[in-house]
Amino acid sequence: MNAKATGLINADWAAFDPWRPQAVQHRLMEHPLLQPAQLVEFGQRLERAAQLYSFSNDATAAANFNEVGSTHPNRKSAQETLQDISHARAWMLLRHVQGDPAYRALVDSVLDEVKPQIEHKDPGMCYRAGWIFVSSPHTVTPFHIDRNHGILLQVRGTKTVYVWDPDDVTVVTERARDRFHGHRELALVQWNEEFRARAHVFHLQPGMGVYMPLTSPHMVETSAEPSITLSLSYNTRASRRNALLHVVRDRMRGLGIGLPPVGQRPLFDAWIHAGARAADDMRRSSRRWLGWSTSSDGVPYASDE
Repeated sequence: MNAKATGLINADWAAFDPWRPQAVQHRLMEHPLLQPAQLVEFGQRLERAAQLYSFSNDATAAANFNEVGSTHPNRKSAQETLQDISHARAWMLLRHVQGDPAYRALVDSVLDEVKPQIEHKDPGMCYRAGWIFVSSPHTVTPFHIDRNHGILLQVRGTKTVYVWDPDDVTVVTERARDRFHGHRELALVQWNEEFRARAHVFHLQPGMGVYMPLTSPHMVETSAEPSITLSLSYNTRASRRNALLHVVRDRMRGLGIGLPPVGQRPLFDAWIHAGARAADDMRRSSRRWLGWSTSSDGVPYASDE
């Protein structure tokens, strides 16, 4: 890595490609908001607000990430899980931590620092969010894809992160990505052990991390010690455009109309995107005129959806 470790997060920004996974480094291991005792208290507050997602560590890479909380439930409370994570045999996600003023400041302190480097190649950062993963030893995060770019930062413990390129259609098909963006479903995102040979593999220790583009398939395995990981996510103009093109393709497929994969015909994509944006703007205007609520577009922070 060419960059000197002078900031909270560092990467080889000269080599940064927003559509390719890349190693990063960080200096957040001792941050007071990421210490175990603080996370116990914070987890209790998020539990009351229904902002936790958890499952037991008998889940495998093949589990459906959207359903694993029900198919492999962790029946312990947030306090029980987080206070004894070494023996809890569980995985717990503290969701949308940017809703808390102190944790929003943490999210902003990192993303504000790297925003100039990111926006040089991928402008329009929006929908910022923070996520904290706390895992027992020998726990697997099932194979899945996400709706945002993400920077995964290892704070405590070690883990192996398997990441695939976002355009690897052998691992996740275009149809699966269309369905994911159109319906937020992961049923077509299915694990196969043979995928490991195609992955970028990152062995993370505290102070290490990995940047993962929108819909980069990934799967994570913790080692023989508990793990704490901070994830910072965001979207950009390009990632929002990519997602909208997948949504359109999913809707057209439902009407029996097949469109070429995203990126295969750039001029066609531009025409489809312009039409979809115009339709979306018209829908928002109509809802506002009728006095109905409408979701904001391109807002700074993600909401807990």
